[in-house]
Amino acid sequence: MNRIKNYEYHQIKLHSITYKTEELLELANNRYKITVQVANRAKRRKYEDVDIIDDPMNKPIIRAILEMVDEITQPEILSD
Repeated sequence: MNRIKNYEYHQIKLHSITYKTEELLELANNRYKITVQVANRAKRRKYEDVDIIDDPMNKPIIRAILEMVDEITQPEILSD
């Protein structure tokens, strides 16, 4: 039973990541440029964080997407 709940939670998280990715692409003026920026941030993050866990939710590319969406949609984060 617990395994089913984990699977459902995992599916919800993946759905929200897909939504955030689509949101980022819609907000971008240039889809190619934003894709390259996400890839560069993920690559930089990969080499900065030596302790990356093999958890799919902590992959550098996913973290980069979520961070960039937050930076664009919530500019007050950057002003703090």
